[in-house]
Amino acid sequence: MSTGFPWLTVLIVWPLVAAAATALTGVGRGRPAAGPVTGGRFGAGAARTVALVGSLVEVALLVGAFAAFDTGDAGSHQLAETHSWIPALGASYAVGVDGVGLLLVALSVGLVPLVILAAWREQGGDHVRLRRYLATVLLLEAFMVTVFVARDVFLFYVVFEAMLIPAYFLIGGFGQGPQRRYAAVKFLLFSLAGGLVMLVGVIALYLQVPAADRGPQTFLTDNLTGLTLDPTAEKLMFCAFFLAFAIKAPMFPVHSWLPDVTQHATPGTSTLLICVLDKVGTFGMLTLCLPLFPEASRWAAPFVIVLAVISILYGAILAIGQSDLLRLIGYTSVSHFGFIILGIFTFTSLGTAGSGLMMLNHGISTGALFLIAGFAIARHPRQSQLIGDYGGLRRVAPILGGTFLVAGLSAAALPGLATFVSEIMVFLGSYSRWPAAVLVAVPAVVLAAVYVLLTYQRMFTGTTTPELEGARDLDGRERTVAGVLVGALLVLGLVPGPVLDYVRAPGEVAVEQVGETDPPPDVVVGALVAPHTGQGGATSAPTTTTEGSSL
Repeated sequence: MSTGFPWLTVLIVWPLVAAAATALTGVGRGRPAAGPVTGGRFGAGAARTVALVGSLVEVALLVGAFAAFDTGDAGSHQLAETHSWIPALGASYAVGVDGVGLLLVALSVGLVPLVILAAWREQGGDHVRLRRYLATVLLLEAFMVTVFVARDVFLFYVVFEAMLIPAYFLIGGFGQGPQRRYAAVKFLLFSLAGGLVMLVGVIALYLQVPAADRGPQTFLTDNLTGLTLDPTAEKLMFCAFFLAFAIKAPMFPVHSWLPDVTQHATPGTSTLLICVLDKVGTFGMLTLCLPLFPEASRWAAPFVIVLAVISILYGAILAIGQSDLLRLIGYTSVSHFGFIILGIFTFTSLGTAGSGLMMLNHGISTGALFLIAGFAIARHPRQSQLIGDYGGLRRVAPILGGTFLVAGLSAAALPGLATFVSEIMVFLGSYSRWPAAVLVAVPAVVLAAVYVLLTYQRMFTGTTTPELEGARDLDGRERTVAGVLVGALLVLGLVPGPVLDYVRAPGEVAVEQVGETDPPPDVVVGALVAPHTGQGGATSAPTTTTEGSSL
């Protein structure tokens, strides 16, 4: 469905304009009268304002895109645009979103102004660094929006690789600690390795198209869906795409870059990388692996589900043992991404819809954890990330403690908070096909409660440590950030219906594209039949038989 106004293109271009304006604000005003060359406070304040206003304009544009989107047809790609780009290669500038894609665009656009507000006084008071950091965040936003709306495989791949550039600089250039460059290089090497393998798959997919059928729009996702593929070639291409997405997701055993990144990047950077950028992995599995390689997806499903369950338990167990707060939050994401992948590869509309919803909910709850944890770290005289260096923080900063607890309980899927709904959908949808996998994964719910409550107890309860005696509670700016995120967790947990309208139809479409159907519900026959009298006048219980059960 196309509209007269190019909403998606504007959502891509505007952050680029805002990034350029932020980078140039205050340039050429000279140095301060005394002190180091830091760009001047005017430049810093103006750059922060320009970045924040630019990100809020993007939010307003997003509202327009939502207004133009028809939720009654959320399973199809709307707001579509297709323009010739590289005809010789069959590549087009083709964009469009279904319900899940639009929610992930909303997650990208909604988190950026909160990250900008959270980073208001970061970068050690160096105003030039802060200006460049904010400009890089806006540049990354443009790439994040593009990758979730790309409907051309070649365009998707180009953006998939290009967004590594701003991500690398956000980690290595603006991170924290002496190991930040090591973490940035590790992230880059893992991502480039996956991207290189994916490129082989992209080329192989192009060669599967008969020469007579190749044209200026060969790489359109719709044109590549339904191709008759050689079974062996299809499996190899699936593996190439899946490996790149598994690294990005991150999924066991190709996840090891993530804890290092979360430990050494700023909390705002980790929010964008883990809560948004890593969704490209699961989004790619859902929108590329399943429709392009349906037979191979069914072939690989048992193996993928085993790895997903391992990720669920492994991430939760390692989170319990962490002493670094940001590293702990990173491991929780390994566990949560396992749930998302489990729901996708069980091929049920309920499980797939739950995965789509969990991509959104995880982004909000984990983003809240990262940003609120960053507020706590900023209050420590040594900016320590070690959990053991805290204690009794709730006594001096009750709002900080309360918002951290709500965000943590949402990550643990407490009923009434956002993640609970999506996690239950994944469990129920997965149980109808893979009950053993669900039963093995269920203990992760208890483990999540352990790492959340144990961390809260160690950091926020008990006697306040001497270093934190003078710590202040959240100020107005920080309360705005935490309040928006906590409010979103409550709304999505208590009133999930409107958002479910965006994920239900895409879940059904994904199951249909992979050639599966939902298992029929159990039908109990004879349960309502009146008791009958058996031999000897005894009343026998009604017999029940279960038909159509997939269990």
